[in-house]
Amino acid sequence: MFEYIKGEIKEISPAHLIIENNQIGYFINISVNTYSQLSGQDNALVYIYEVIREDAHHLFGFFEKKEREIFLHLISVSGVGANTARVMLSSLAPTEIQNAISTGNVNILKSIKGIGAKTAERIIVDLKDKVGKISDGEQIIARIDNTIKDEALSALVMLGFPKVKVDKIINEILKQNKVLSVEELIKEALKRI
Repeated sequence: MFEYIKGEIKEISPAHLIIENNQIGYFINISVNTYSQLSGQDNALVYIYEVIREDAHHLFGFFEKKEREIFLHLISVSGVGANTARVMLSSLAPTEIQNAISTGNVNILKSIKGIGAKTAERIIVDLKDKVGKISDGEQIIARIDNTIKDEALSALVMLGFPKVKVDKIINEILKQNKVLSVEELIKEALKRI
C-alpha cells in the first residue's frame, strides 16, 4: 500500500525509526544497514513494506529499493519471516546476501543468527535464479550469456539438431562474439551446422 514515507526523523535506533509526516509519527522497523545510512540525518525518505496480520500492522523501512527487493525475495522463502529477513539484512549488506545466494555459499548464510543449514539451503535453492550478483559486472554478463545460450540451445534441439553438436557450435560462436541476441545466435549456429 505504501511506496515510501518521507519526513522528519524524530527517533532512530538500529532496530526502528520514527518519521513524522504531516503531524503523524510512523514507527518503522529497520535494519542496521538502513540505520547506518540514515544515522545523523534530520530528514529521510524510506521505502516501505507493510505487513498486515490479524493482531498487528507493521511497517518495514529501507534506505534503498534494492534492499527492499532482497527483503521481499527473502520473505518469499518458506520459513523466513519479516523479522528473520530484517536480521539477515542487519547482519550482512544487501550485496553480501546476493553474493552468498548466487554463489551458493551456505556457510555465510548459516553465520547469521537464527539461520540454520536447512533454511540457508532453502534460501539458496529458492532464490538463486531470482537474485543476481550486482557487484561484479562480469558475473551479470555471464548470467545473460548463459540465458541466451540456453534459449538458443533448446530452440535448436527442438528443431531436431543433436544437442552435443549444437552446444559445441554455440560455445565456439560465443567465444568469438559475446554480444549476440538469441535470434542472432540461432542464425549463426544454423550457418555452421
